[in-house]
Amino acid sequence: MSVVKINVLTVPAQMRTELESRFGGRAGMVETADGFERFELLRPVEGTDRYLVYTRWRSEADFERWRDSQAFDRGHAQARAERDAGDRPGDGQDTREHRPPAATGSELWSFQVVESSGPRQPASTPDP
Repeated sequence: MSVVKINVLTVPAQMRTELESRFGGRAGMVETADGFERFELLRPVEGTDRYLVYTRWRSEADFERWRDSQAFDRGHAQARAERDAGDRPGDGQDTREHRPPAATGSELWSFQVVESSGPRQPASTPDP
């Protein structure tokens, strides 16, 4: 049974473009993970400042293997490095611009897929 993991990110309006850019820069990191089925970054339209990072996995074990993998670490390393760089006193040698975290909060929701559907395929007709 597939599982869905939704990371709920609280993102101030002025950081939306930054968040989307950061996700775009990491594109491809999760797609090669064993058991990975789908990824979507969902932008809020109205009434909330929360983005949803939707991933679907073949199993809970597949998700956990990816979360514990080097690929996961690489995908999140840039964000951690930028956050940590802001906490270190500068010695004048590092010329990288500090970028604050794009999200101000995060929580992980987990679901099992009980039912799913997609577009119906037209019935094929036999060749004459």
